Amino acid sequence: MKLPDSIQVLERGWLSSNNVLLFEGEAATLVDTGYVGHAPQTVALVKSALAVRRAPTALRRIVNTHSHSDHIGGNAALQAAFGCSIAIPAGIERMVRDWDTDALLLDAAKQRGDRFAHDAVIEANSEFEMGGLLWQALAAPGHDMEALVFHCPAQRLLISGDALWQDGFGIIFGEIFGRKDALPATRSTLEMIGRLDVDVVIPGHGAPFADFDAAMVRAWRRLESFEADSTRVGRNAVRACFTFNLLDLQRLREDELPAYLKSVPFFDTINQSMLGFTDAEFARWLLDELLRSRSIALRDGWIVPTMAP
Repeated sequence: MKLPDSIQVLERGWLSSNNVLLFEGEAATLVDTGYVGHAPQTVALVKSALAVRRAPTALRRIVNTHSHSDHIGGNAALQAAFGCSIAIPAGIERMVRDWDTDALLLDAAKQRGDRFAHDAVIEANSEFEMGGLLWQALAAPGHDMEALVFHCPAQRLLISGDALWQDGFGIIFGEIFGRKDALPATRSTLEMIGRLDVDVVIPGHGAPFADFDAAMVRAWRRLESFEADSTRVGRNAVRACFTFNLLDLQRLREDELPAYLKSVPFFDTINQSMLGFTDAEFARWLLDELLRSRSIALRDGWIVPTMAP
């Protein structure tokens, strides 16, 4: 699998989204900027990637696929370091302009973010250039109801954000917060993506991949399991979001887990509305689930992530 020479993917992990650099002459665009806790590392990685180009290259623009903290967290630091402009999906303009930390899920999920100012918006169904290629911005509601994916028909490339991974897609937050259109929107997004001509997908997390058809099959299976039992959406969300938060915290006392889960509105909402555990049962269930999947380890009374932050 080979990407065009004008595209470089900085594969990160699960705390920070991938950063996709697209080069055109002496200018570069960066799609998504990772989590705020990794912002200094993101700046350093981008500086290094720019420095090794044959011609002097400047970061001129940031483009975001959606508003979640692991995709916009480096915006402010990169803008300060490079003086670049920032373009965001049109649907998140108000929440970014007003820095609505509730709408941005920072408060609900107990995550962090640095405020930034955007310069432009990208409308769904518009076309724009990155890396000397023409891209279509397509609405991809579900994981984030205002998300966009970027498709390059000429190169059969898809920058999918969290709408499609090699093994699924991101948390369907709307379903948890009572939006009855979130699961149908996720279905519509998968149908839309499935109609595209795609050879290579650059996802928000994980390595770029070429097994598009197989990834679509796995995504459909996940969605169908959620449609059959919506409590699976909640259980998946708790596991994934707690693992993310733990990567940020780096460790948490085992005996503090029940109180921590109660203190995070996102987790408490899921338990109260979908799962119905006592606080102690909720903590025990989550601990058992994550130990079974080897997403965490217990060390001297501390819960620690097994994935690198």
